[in-house]
Amino acid sequence: MGEWSDKLKGKVKETAGVASGDRELEAEGKADTLKGNVKEKVEDAKRAIKDVTESDRPSRKEP
Repeated sequence: MGEWSDKLKGKVKETAGVASGDRELEAEGKADTLKGNVKEKVEDAKRAIKDVTESDRPSRKEP
């Protein structure tokens, strides 16, 4: 969920930086957006690994 807040924060900073001509704020915004994208990819990879490892487990039937 943190990836969404980073992306949103980044877009707001980037837009504010562009509107005000503050290149440093714009760069911070781009960095925050990138950080959110990286977090999203990491979470996607974790889910994919979890799905694969869970599908490889034999199912257990209780008596």
